[in-house]
Amino acid sequence: MRNLIFFPLVLLMCGVLDGQLRKMDFEQDTVGQSPKGFVFGHTRKVGAPGRWVVQQDGASKYLAQLEADRTGNRFPVAVLADVSAADVDLSVRFRPVSGRVDQAGGLVWRYQNEDNYYIVRANALEDNVVLYKVQNGRRTDLPVKGEGRTYGQPAEVPAGQWSTLRVVAAGPRFEVHFNGRKLYEVEDTTFTGAGRVGVWTKADSVTHFDDITVTIK
Repeated sequence: MRNLIFFPLVLLMCGVLDGQLRKMDFEQDTVGQSPKGFVFGHTRKVGAPGRWVVQQDGASKYLAQLEADRTGNRFPVAVLADVSAADVDLSVRFRPVSGRVDQAGGLVWRYQNEDNYYIVRANALEDNVVLYKVQNGRRTDLPVKGEGRTYGQPAEVPAGQWSTLRVVAAGPRFEVHFNGRKLYEVEDTTFTGAGRVGVWTKADSVTHFDDITVTIK
């Protein structure tokens, strides 16, 4: 009986529900410390590196990026160390807390290193959701399928509240969803191979993240 109880507890602690799904809710991490199982990046080393710390609100824990350096093109990244895939269904709950330059939270996938990856981010100051590629440290927004270079799409991104951002990557096609609604699609072939997945902020954004969920397709 002891073994029967222990086995599902191990699965819950690791965040693994089956062979394809991984969910990080930070409940097993220590408040005030960086979460286990993550690798942290800092694109082009511009500005200060990120300060990624687990915090607690009531009974719930979450990941916070707390460094508020106002350097405009500063991109801290936190990716899962043991997940690498090309085709994924990736989502996160995020809460923009503060920032005068930006109040942004994003998802990264096909992450090769801190200077090469895809990113979709939602910004509470601009009220939009934009998908970019970061190639050799340079960030470029990608055209919306069927509409061209629109700089993503407008969406109300509430500051101080939790929202959900999701991307579904299948081959060259990326579907972007925000708060349960599909916004648009993008097609791009810059990065086709497997890469890590994770979360991202910009400039002085202080942002909270929870329930990072990835399904490998």
